Amino acid sequence: MRALAPIIVIPARLGSTRLPGKALADIDGRPLVVRVWERACAAALGPVVVATDSAEIAHAVDAAGGRTALTSGAHVCGSDRIGEALRTLDPQGVHGAVVNLQGDQPYLPDGALQAALELLDDSAVDVGTLACPASAAEANDPNAVKLVAASLAPRRVRALYFTRAPAPHGDGPRLKHLGVYAFRRAALERFASLPPSPLERRERLEQLRALEAGMRIDAALLDKGAPSVDTERDLAALRAAAREKDAE
Repeated sequence: MRALAPIIVIPARLGSTRLPGKALADIDGRPLVVRVWERACAAALGPVVVATDSAEIAHAVDAAGGRTALTSGAHVCGSDRIGEALRTLDPQGVHGAVVNLQGDQPYLPDGALQAALELLDDSAVDVGTLACPASAAEANDPNAVKLVAASLAPRRVRALYFTRAPAPHGDGPRLKHLGVYAFRRAALERFASLPPSPLERRERLEQLRALEAGMRIDAALLDKGAPSVDTERDLAALRAAAREKDAE
């Protein structure tokens, strides 16, 4: 994994569809995007950059001591934004792996990013990601993306499909997908060169573009996930969690 010299890029924009402005939402004294940047830096896997089309977001990250890359505002998903940023950040191709850490994941468990990256040790894998057991409420929540997968090992699965629907059908456990993608560099460049796919547009899930293009996505299974932010209720819960952590 280290031979791939990973870089972590956090895509962030103000115009979030479900919760506009959430990247700058105050989380116990610091903007959400800064909290995510801090968590990524703490993983110590490689350089961390926030890719954004917003001068306000860039200012907030710069003020915290972070590094930013300004991009176009026309991108339909975070991985497309990262594809543009990488051409400026690393034109020589030093980084063979690129982690897309979505900007609403400030409290991923320790070791989670490394677990996604280690899936790239298998040369057949184009993209590594993360999943955890879905609760009964999450199984029916369209904001909680479900992963339909084939088991490869006790802590590893191969992605067959991602959906907002409660899938697979029938009795049994379901997996919740977590917003992390560890791309092999060539896979990201190919992804960013492709137009949004039909299933991607229908489900509003960028990872389906990779599957429709024949890329292999494996997922490392975690015991539990971490709170993300899609609604005002999520934001309130995250603020409460931050107050507890900061008080420790």
